[in-house]
Amino acid sequence: MMDIKGLPKGSDLFVEAFARGIAVIRAFGPGHRELTLSEVAERSGVTPAGARRLLHTLVALGYARVDGRMFSLTPAVLDVGYSYLSSLSLREVAMPFLDAFARDTGEVCTVSLLDRTDVVYVARTEIRSPISRRLAAGERLPAHATSSGHVLLGCLPAAELADYLRLAPFERLTQWTLTDADPLAQAIAQASAQGYAMASEQLELGVCGLAVPVKDRSGETVAALTTSLSLAKHQASAIVSTFLPRLQDLAQQIGRGIAD
Repeated sequence: MMDIKGLPKGSDLFVEAFARGIAVIRAFGPGHRELTLSEVAERSGVTPAGARRLLHTLVALGYARVDGRMFSLTPAVLDVGYSYLSSLSLREVAMPFLDAFARDTGEVCTVSLLDRTDVVYVARTEIRSPISRRLAAGERLPAHATSSGHVLLGCLPAAELADYLRLAPFERLTQWTLTDADPLAQAIAQASAQGYAMASEQLELGVCGLAVPVKDRSGETVAALTTSLSLAKHQASAIVSTFLPRLQDLAQQIGRGIAD
């Protein structure tokens, strides 16, 4: 039973019928995809008569279906959740996923956008890290020397990318930094083709970045999701197999919450 006791009933700001409707929706879930009227009433704490009216209202609105005695929700009910998610900023959507990544892996995770020749960090986890460079939201790094930059540059229209590459040679930050147009163009094209980028020691010695695109529900790339890893802790040859699947999964989940 879903207990709704303790809610501010009696207030002129509280709509009890609406609360019962939410309780009826929440009665469904894993292991309870289809329920009879009496099961919905029991799990929601609503009277059978009330559950009947609410269920048939959901059916009429397209949020539920009925087959004989069995009721179930329809995919349309996801619109309610998407309405909330679409009201959130990219940072608000991303932060719970970045925090989960940090808890599970002990590694830094960031979301960044491309702004001219830089990547700008809009969200990052706050954890202790052996990586010397500490970045806060709003800070910038050169796109040519970062995995996130390679991912985001790979999503530019051809003419814009050509304009960017004409700015070469770029600043050399380590001996591995790609400063010339041709090798940088190759790295960007590879990132676009394979769906991720790895930049090992291009920004900072001893640090490897792995980035994937974050795409909204229309399929447009809106950001890059990146983890920065210490090569004293991780072998470069194992980074992709270890972290890429998790980054791709998180990028998909973040993308589902971004407004088109």
